Formats: sequence, C-alpha cells, structure tokens
Amino acid sequence: MIQSVERASRILAILGSGTPRLGVTEIAERAGLAKPTVHGLLRTLEKHDLVEQDADTGKYSLGPAVLLLGNAYLDGSELRARSLLWAESLAQRANEAVWVASLSGRRVIVLHHVFRPDNTVQILEVGAAIPWHACALGHAIVAYLPDAQRTAAMAGDLAPLTGRTKTGRVALSRALAQVRNQGYAVEDQEATVGDAGIAAPIVGRDGVVAGAIGVVGAAERLLAPATRRELVRAVTEAARAISRDLGAARGGAVLTALS
Repeated sequence: MIQSVERASRILAILGSGTPRLGVTEIAERAGLAKPTVHGLLRTLEKHDLVEQDADTGKYSLGPAVLLLGNAYLDGSELRARSLLWAESLAQRANEAVWVASLSGRRVIVLHHVFRPDNTVQILEVGAAIPWHACALGHAIVAYLPDAQRTAAMAGDLAPLTGRTKTGRVALSRALAQVRNQGYAVEDQEATVGDAGIAAPIVGRDGVVAGAIGVVGAAERLLAPATRRELVRAVTEAARAISRDLGAARGGAVLTALS
C-alpha cells in the first residue's frame, strides 16, 4: 500500500462524509494525521481540483473533479447500463420511484433513480449512500453474499436511522434468512420515517450478486395489502430480467429464488 495515496483517500472520504467544509485542524484530527501532512496533501489535491478551499473561511470541501470521476464511474457501470430500460418499465408498472444500487463497504450506493411517474416534486438520489442494514436494497444484496462477507457486513457499529432500524445481529440474521427464503427484501420505515422499500437482488454472469433493484415510496402505499403482492412480483421480475441481461445462468440459486 502506498502511504500517501492511502492518506489522500482518507482525506477525500472525510470531506465526503457529510460536513460541507472542514478546516485543516478538523481534517487532521479525524484522519489521525499531523497538520503539516494534511496541509501538504490538501494542496496537492487542490491542484488537481479534487478539493477546493473557501477563500473566506480557509476551509476545504470536495472539488469539481470528484463529480467528473463519479460521472465516469456511473457511465462505466454495466449494472446501471443494463438496468436503465428495466428500471423505467418497473417505475411505470409500479407507479413508484425505482432505485438501482450496488454495495460499497457498509453502504449501498444509488446508481440509477427513476422518478415516480406523477407530478410531485422529487429529488434525484443518484449517488446517495445508505447504510445497508437500513434499507431493502442493502438487505437484498447482503443476504446473498458469501458467508464470510455477510458476517463482515454485520460486524462493527450498525447505527439506527429510525426507531425501526434493525441493528442487532440476531434480528439482521433472521431478516437476511427471510430474504434468501422468499427472494426479495421489504423495509418498513427503517431508513426514513414514513418511507418503505421492496427490493430484489441482481446477479452477474459470475453468479455473484452484483446489486439490487427496488421500489421506494410511502409506506402506506407500498405495503398496503392490496398492492404489496403485485409490487413484489414486479420487482422480482425486473431483477430477474436484468440478471439475465448481465449473463447470469438461468439455473443459478439467486435466480431460482426470484422465480
């Protein structure tokens, strides 16, 4: 591992953790590095537009080059490319917003977002990072990871986002086992009060789960007995179609669960 690259990556992660702007001292404390080291790395990152400094406060934030890298990542994602048409079709069928996501560390990253097809004001969530344990997309992915990776995902601090978030190992293990048994995940107000999600895993050509697709929206709509069953059917069919487009074997364990 190259130390300078690792330290620069740590600084970028800190600046992208949610606080709009941070000073050198704050960054140094969070990164566990000396202030002169942080200052030198920030100057180098600034030169390449990966960070920028506010002229008035002297504090730093992520720079425009990060956005370019993010867009390049999205453009190169086969999962996103293969899911575009199916996600649009699912949104029309379900009359709900649709997210496609992949797992990155302990969070799922929204790669594609199709708005709910009505006239309500909606915010584009592409790039949003959600703790995996608090959403249906995360459960749908982690449930099908190899045992060692699933155990690692449940290690460490799993903070609650609402009063309904599952954080205990026993509760999460039980929830993931249910996902594997039924082929889809359901989340009821675990990430945001009032919202719910229904998601299913997407499998790549190597037979390994590559991500998930799901509908998100008001819990009272998604989880109403009259609509939940049809939404589950629509989501699992979309996940199966994308998996096949990615080259997943028809006889694979995950696709069998989606049938």
